[in-house]
Amino acid sequence: MSIHGVLGESTSYPKTYQPDTLFAIERALGRDAIGWEHDKLALGMDWWHAFEVSWLTPQGISQVAVARFGIPASSRYIVESKSLKLYLNSLNFTEFDSWQAVEETIAKDLSACVDAQVQVELFELEALTQASGSNSGLLISQPSGQCVDQALQGDEKVELVADPDASLLQPLNSQQPSESSDKQPVQQQFYSNLLRSNCPVTNQPDWGTLSIEMTGAEAVDPASLLRYILSYRQHNGFHEQCVEQVFADLSQRFNPDSLMVRAWYTRRGGIDINPCRVSDESLLPKPSRLVRQ
Repeated sequence: MSIHGVLGESTSYPKTYQPDTLFAIERALGRDAIGWEHDKLALGMDWWHAFEVSWLTPQGISQVAVARFGIPASSRYIVESKSLKLYLNSLNFTEFDSWQAVEETIAKDLSACVDAQVQVELFELEALTQASGSNSGLLISQPSGQCVDQALQGDEKVELVADPDASLLQPLNSQQPSESSDKQPVQQQFYSNLLRSNCPVTNQPDWGTLSIEMTGAEAVDPASLLRYILSYRQHNGFHEQCVEQVFADLSQRFNPDSLMVRAWYTRRGGIDINPCRVSDESLLPKPSRLVRQ
């Protein structure tokens, strides 16, 4: 170790195009740990934004762009995020004839890694100031619904726990399901900026905003939802697995008619990851970014 401790340790970044740097992780590993039906966790998308994308023109001039990758939740694998950063860095001194050639190369390599068709878009920096069109998903937006971050009243102490605790999820007493067959479904939208978990590879903290849209016979108590979200604070899980755990727990606890769970995680290594899971593909929203990203 250097005199600067772990901060002084160096990482070797490839200087030539190396698609074999990409490291695949089976989704089944996280889904097995959740212990729910895999196919119900395979509806949705993982959107990745990369802000350190660069390559060379045939003249040797560096180009920079922001990239968005769309990985279907039905893919067999996810890509380990640091391996993606190393892969993108391997493009820095590689010559490409056009931006389209860069998009096609990245799409081919990521698709081969995750065993599914990956969508790749490159955005010019100047174009990101536009307020409409395909670039709008890279503008700053705001989650919808009620923020639950202040839902706990009084001096209640929330203890740290090792893993998520689904038993913390409770219905609103006033919204208990009734015998009536004509009871109107309850529509709810919540979000929290307090989602925190740990990377199972590096043990580094991951912070994010969690959003839930749910329709069904039962309504979730916002305070209990906050307690549940806080139970992730010491949990080791990939971004995708954490969102799928929330989706599975809400599905099993409340049996909703429709459900969407998505998270916007803050950037690490120039990359942010934004998983979304839905009960029906028609509920899939457009990709977006939040202020912390």
